[in-house]
Amino acid sequence: MKLVIVTAVEEFQKDVLKLFKSANIENFSSSDIDGYKNVSSLLMASNWFSGGKGGNESSLFFSFTDDEHINILFNLIKDFNKNLETNNPLKAVVVPIEKFI
Repeated sequence: MKLVIVTAVEEFQKDVLKLFKSANIENFSSSDIDGYKNVSSLLMASNWFSGGKGGNESSLFFSFTDDEHINILFNLIKDFNKNLETNNPLKAVVVPIEKFI
């Protein structure tokens, strides 16, 4: 058993749900998060008095599953990212689980 974590901008939330379903990962959780990218000091200086929110609305999905389902999911994510017209690809990582109850 491993933990797979996927992050996506809010725009792709429904797409990620479809990818999990296509990979036959039926048990997972999600959470709304704010995603940030480091900006140069020049951009920070020009935005000194801005009251705007700095983060992008994003989602984090995670599931405890096996290698077979993770491999399917990763292939689906690779295909999804190949066809993007934005600079916000889906990101995914796998974490091994040493113990669980």
